[in-house]
Amino acid sequence: MDLTAKARVVVRSTDASLPGAFGLGCVQLLEGVAQLGSLNRAAKQLGMAYSKAWRLVNEAEGHLSCKLILRDGARGSSLTDDGERVLVGYRKLQQEVDDLLARRVHDLLG
Repeated sequence: MDLTAKARVVVRSTDASLPGAFGLGCVQLLEGVAQLGSLNRAAKQLGMAYSKAWRLVNEAEGHLSCKLILRDGARGSSLTDDGERVLVGYRKLQQEVDDLLARRVHDLLG
């Protein structure tokens, strides 16, 4: 029997009063900013309202206690060093979780 398992990594601060989290939606936005040089264009590429994109980034910044994007008005946006670091770290963590699930799903459920 072929089985797969999926899990989505979501990172939250221990401060339960903070809204939102840092997860796949924000990661996709950050990747779009890195490629397109604009949060607005990244949001449009994902079919997301610009206001929602701002909210996701702001909430993630609160949970991670760092700025993720440098905003330069009409010139667009770019990732901060922290933004690049957490983007790479999230993708690595998600890959490690995916690898673990792929190895263990058959052992435990097959």
